[in-house]
Amino acid sequence: MTSAPATPATRLPSLTGLRWIAALLVFAFHVGTMRIVAEPSVGAALGRAFALGLSGVEFFFILSGFVLVWSYRDGEPPRTFLRRRLAKIYPNHLVTFAVALAVASWFADPVAPWAAIGNLLLVQAWIPLDGYFYSVNNVSWSLSCELAFYLCLPLVLPWLRRARASVLCAVVVAVPLLILALWPAQLLVPEESRWWFTQIFPVTRSLEFWMGAAAAELLRRGRWRGPNLAAASLLFVATWVVAAQWIRAEFWAALLAAAYLLVITAAADADVRGRRTPWRSRAMVWLGEVSFAFYLVHVLVMMTVLRLTGDWGTGLRGWWGPLAVLGLLLLNLLLAAALHHGVEMPMMRRLGPPRRARPAPSVPAPRPAPAGPVAAPATSARSVEYAGRRDPG
Repeated sequence: MTSAPATPATRLPSLTGLRWIAALLVFAFHVGTMRIVAEPSVGAALGRAFALGLSGVEFFFILSGFVLVWSYRDGEPPRTFLRRRLAKIYPNHLVTFAVALAVASWFADPVAPWAAIGNLLLVQAWIPLDGYFYSVNNVSWSLSCELAFYLCLPLVLPWLRRARASVLCAVVVAVPLLILALWPAQLLVPEESRWWFTQIFPVTRSLEFWMGAAAAELLRRGRWRGPNLAAASLLFVATWVVAAQWIRAEFWAALLAAAYLLVITAAADADVRGRRTPWRSRAMVWLGEVSFAFYLVHVLVMMTVLRLTGDWGTGLRGWWGPLAVLGLLLLNLLLAAALHHGVEMPMMRRLGPPRRARPAPSVPAPRPAPAGPVAAPATSARSVEYAGRRDPG
């Protein structure tokens, strides 16, 4: 399928909806690793079904590169771009950071001061020491990576805009191969730092971001060549099932990077063409909008509840396990909605740079009215459809 040329003014609501699917995959992965369900058969089934769920973070990194390149306003000063991105992520981070410290104090958990400072400043992902990159609210390591990507994008974007389509295609193809090459490359790193090197280090995780960035630039130019959304979704499901059942874990990230990119770009192209997708309904877009807050609170909430109830490390037996998972999902969603509407959105309006007013169109001199009846000008269905939508990034 050849993509339709587009402009960054085109909204991509399907990508917002897909963010919720990625957040849900990460949630399901942590449900399995925390062993909330004590029944061995049910717990084992959950583990098998969502063993790859941690790759939802990979989805977020690819999507972030895609959306930011798609929506970046050419000529915008880097400090304006960075201010907008910090207004998006930092208020939520500060709130969850403070709550995590309060929870640690309640349970008398030790917190290393320097680790806490690194987490507060979002530099923890650069520190290959136990107790640092997963400190305080441990999922915020990914924000540390995102901040590094934000700092680099204004420097790299001019090259992306000028690069030949063949070079951008080479980036898209090369990234899964480079991700695969990280497994033998980790042998060059001390054994205690290998997990950090392959899973946390912002330089290695930036591969996924730049893959999404290159694909977005290709779609902007109408030069993307890939399957439509239905075919891309089938390829993703097949990749997930085959990888989970028959493929070694070291190949998962490379395979899923390619599968995620195909789905993301196909969904974006469907939005550009004005086609319906299952991800752009009002409910899915709302869930996608709160997914960032959901991601930040979900591990902290689950660990706190399980420790307060005495079920941490043991799980719940019988139907109490699945019911607890459903209850935790709803509780996290409720708290995420409060964080999104009570902190994230107000702080983005208050701290973000003001939107530049678009110049008013020049008004031509009036002409004599024609003798016959005049039809009303047609309103673009797409302009109405996208009016008021938020940027999915």
